[in-house]
Amino acid sequence: MNPYQALANAIVELAVKDYKKALKRHYRFPNNEDYAAEVKSLERFFRSGWYGMLTDLDGEYLMTGVRRMVCKEAAA
Repeated sequence: MNPYQALANAIVELAVKDYKKALKRHYRFPNNEDYAAEVKSLERFFRSGWYGMLTDLDGEYLMTGVRRMVCKEAAA
């Protein structure tokens, strides 16, 4: 893997971790506007052209998977 691809993968991986963390906080405190704004900001990233340049993975698919994971962890 070339260094640029490794960097792109690291950016996407960090965004996924941030999204998971933001969703957990937003679900725990649904009336907190800062948490809601953070979730929306990350969702914009996953739908952006820049995200599309970093990876071929569908952003909507990725967000759905993370949301399912967070819901499953919250139910446990």
